[in-house]
Parts: sequence; C-alpha cells; structure tokens
Amino acid sequence: MATKTLADRTASLAPVGLQPLLTQEQVEDYYGVSSWTVNQWVKRGCPVERLPNGQRRFNLQAVDAWRSEQAGEAVLATAEKSANALAARRSA
Repeated sequence: MATKTLADRTASLAPVGLQPLLTQEQVEDYYGVSSWTVNQWVKRGCPVERLPNGQRRFNLQAVDAWRSEQAGEAVLATAEKSANALAARRSA
C-alpha cells in the first residue's frame, strides 16, 4: 500500500536519506499559493527537478531554503531603501 500523506512519505524515505519530491500542485497546496506564484518562483530561481518527461518536481527542503534566502534578501533590500531615504531626508 502506498503512503498517502507528506508526513508518511517523508518518514518512509528518511531511513535511506531521501526526501519526497512534490508536484507543483502539492507545492501550491502546501504553501497556500497559486500556480502563477509557483511559476514566478521558478522564474526567479526556485530549485526544481525536471523529470525526463518534462514534468517538474520540487524538494520541499530545497524550496524552504530558497524561500528563506529570498525573504532575507527582501529584508536587506527594504532596510537599504529605508536607510537611503533617511539619509536623503537628513541631507535635504
């Protein structure tokens, strides 16, 4: 009998050091986002595995790491913009 939940799949693959690969639909459901959002992530560099038939699969740990990195870069960019705006006000 095949395991059905992500937790079951993860637990069954963990002993051999593997992670389940998710379909785009599963990624959308997991993060609560649209297909457009996932497609934009891929365009911006989200890690994705291509199967020989052209389908895409996502390693959840790799996607989480990529999203964390993107969030950190967004925070730094926002802080830099704020600092530049404050410096511009002080010099005016």
